[in-house]
Amino acid sequence: MTVCTPGPSGLRRAGALVAATLAAVALGVVPSARADAAAGALPIGDADLTQVTTSRALADGVTLTRIVRGTEPAPADQINTTTRGPWVVNVLTIDPRRARGHLKATYGDNLGQVEKTTDLVRDAGALAGVNASFFTFTANPRYPGDPVGLGLYGGKLLGEPTAEPGEVNFVVDAHTNRALTGKLTWSGSVRDRRGHAVLPLEFINHPPVVPAGCAALTDQTTCAEPGDVVRFTPEFDAATPAGAGVEVVLDRAGCVVRTATTRGTTLTEGQTSVQATGHDTAALLELTGHGCLEMSSTVTDQQGRKLPLRPGLFGVNGRYPLTANGQIVVPDGGGDSFFARNPRTIAGTSRDGTIMLATIDGRQTTSVGTTLAETAAVAQALGMDDAINLDGGGSTTMAAEGGLVNHPSGAERAVGDALVYVPGRYR
Repeated sequence: MTVCTPGPSGLRRAGALVAATLAAVALGVVPSARADAAAGALPIGDADLTQVTTSRALADGVTLTRIVRGTEPAPADQINTTTRGPWVVNVLTIDPRRARGHLKATYGDNLGQVEKTTDLVRDAGALAGVNASFFTFTANPRYPGDPVGLGLYGGKLLGEPTAEPGEVNFVVDAHTNRALTGKLTWSGSVRDRRGHAVLPLEFINHPPVVPAGCAALTDQTTCAEPGDVVRFTPEFDAATPAGAGVEVVLDRAGCVVRTATTRGTTLTEGQTSVQATGHDTAALLELTGHGCLEMSSTVTDQQGRKLPLRPGLFGVNGRYPLTANGQIVVPDGGGDSFFARNPRTIAGTSRDGTIMLATIDGRQTTSVGTTLAETAAVAQALGMDDAINLDGGGSTTMAAEGGLVNHPSGAERAVGDALVYVPGRYR
């Protein structure tokens, strides 16, 4: 246990350095000469707050650390403004050089629905895990688990990274436990094999929108407004989204199994489908007249390099980078409530490749939460050279050894997916 308490200014700097070294060792982070990595006490709240850090090993190379900063409960009407805390931070640290298990993302029975993080951890046979991606939640009650951005599971791209400026991604290779953060981009298309025509894909496993001006049209081929073209896989849900439009079901070879002038069907293993709305329905029907189609799907990193989607690769989406190359990079959110104090979930890596998953409890008198800027400061102080903000608020959850580690801001929320650490090598 490490306790940081205020003291005479001459001793405070030395005490902070010792505490930082102990905390770095507990977290599996190599202490750095940079002042931010040697801060010891988290750089949030007043400087005189007491901070208590406790750590325990969950497995070889896997450590769970709990940091409590501040000792007095916050007044209920000052949760968003107090500088006295308290803050409760839980950190799961995975050293890829020593860990004998693997980190991956999991979404439960199907992509379109939601499950609690504790259930996702248990069902995956995992030792520990945290909630991960932003998902549609209440925006689409029929498919609440649909990721709003990247959803990459075992090398299968089941949700495309978006062009939204705030989206940022966390990708891990389960074979090596090596992770990267950054903004990925995607492009996809469907074409007939004779090369006569090509149709861009807008989404993967995301319900298409019927153009407002054509909402009353049962036959979407008569619509003059552009619609959506979406690829669906069997992992999405028990059935593909139903409604007006066109749907083409393809076999493993990409050849047409059936075509319907309305959407909604059940896909068997190995099948995929393409749905279209608006005037894109006519273009899709024209493509299918040639019998077999080819799909292209390309993911590239921030440097424009193609990311090979090989087995064992997992990726989730977040909103806004927190640190990059050791520097805080959060944007100024102005008065947006997203940037205000909330519960937070963080994923990041240290300079030596150590992976850290952290939760910060919030909206409670026992832990007030952090602004996005405060979240970045915590990530930097923990030694995360590169870190992103995962889904937070009521979703923020950490589970380990069969139970909750943190205290969600309400009853534990069902979420779209989770990052989980599973004992044993990935197969």
